[in-house]
Amino acid sequence: MAAKKTFEQSLKELEEIVEAIESGELPLETALSKFETGVKLSETCAKKLDEAEQKISLLMKDKDGNFTNHPFAEDDGQE
Repeated sequence: MAAKKTFEQSLKELEEIVEAIESGELPLETALSKFETGVKLSETCAKKLDEAEQKISLLMKDKDGNFTNHPFAEDDGQE
């Protein structure tokens, strides 16, 4: 069984596929095959983003189960 790709690996491959298809230099069958692969990668990336969002939502709940707003710390150059 092939090892699962990280989000970053899937996104990079998807970007490469888009570039190849947009070049207009691929034969039709190759372009269709790459498009199909791209759709699958897009679905995989969307699923991973949804999973990350769910994890963040769980981490953002207070002890009573209510969501709390925690803004990201802004980098003000001070340590």
